Amino acid sequence: QVQLVESGGGLVQAGGSLRLSCAASGRTFGSYSMGWFRQALGKEREFVASISSGAGSTSYADSVEGRFTIFRDNAKNTMYLQMNSLKPEDTALYYCAAQIYSGRFQYWGQGTQVTVSS
Repeated sequence: QVQLVESGGGLVQAGGSLRLSCAASGRTFGSYSMGWFRQALGKEREFVASISSGAGSTSYADSVEGRFTIFRDNAKNTMYLQMNSLKPEDTALYYCAAQIYSGRFQYWGQGTQVTVSS
């Protein structure tokens, strides 16, 4: 079982940077893939980025490619999302998730709000 807690959200101006953290517990952190998702007001939840258990493979949504970086520190049981060159359209509630079984993310955090002003 996995418990996830996000942190690091806040209010930033366009062009600024922010780093989100996701602390995990309950299961060996290095044994499963993880990802970041976001949901803006009035929109469906969307994929942002993912990373394999050993950090050997990453994937990004086209909208964040080149601006966001996903990484993890298995020794600290923590995953991160470094967000640079933020845009107002990045404003959303960001969730971290764990993929214990292939194909789907089974565990989710409570979310952390990111707001980017113009």
